[in-house]
Amino acid sequence: MLQLTKRTEYGMLALVHMLDRDGEYVSVREICERYPLPKRTVAEVLKDLARNGVVESQRGAGGGYTLARSPDEITLGHVVSALEGAPALTSCESALVLKNGGCEVQPSCPIRSPIHRVRERLWQMLEHTTLRSLVASGGHVPLHTAAASAPHAP
Repeated sequence: MLQLTKRTEYGMLALVHMLDRDGEYVSVREICERYPLPKRTVAEVLKDLARNGVVESQRGAGGGYTLARSPDEITLGHVVSALEGAPALTSCESALVLKNGGCEVQPSCPIRSPIHRVRERLWQMLEHTTLRSLVASGGHVPLHTAAASAPHAP
């Protein structure tokens, strides 16, 4: 079954957190305090996202990470591509098989073309799903809204 990797899941959680912080720089520690994620992996994911222009980083006190572009311009395709590369749906599309000369069934394969079309449609869907639309459609409650509606201690 198709499934995003933990790295992509962690990256998406970090990006949603940055969206909630509205342009402020956030630290790996802050993200991992909000979501129970491993700091080392989140730090590696954010470095990869920075290398691919999805987030910006700033060192020092008050530093951290922030979105490099508008959440309307960042797509799931950008995130998946930055963290995983284009997904392969069949073993004949995997880098290892292609490196070793391809698939022995390829000349007469009845599923290669239909599977390729499914892969292309899936990729198009990822490329057209923005960070903002993902959050808007998921019932996400932004941090500032959640904090404002939380009961206050006496």
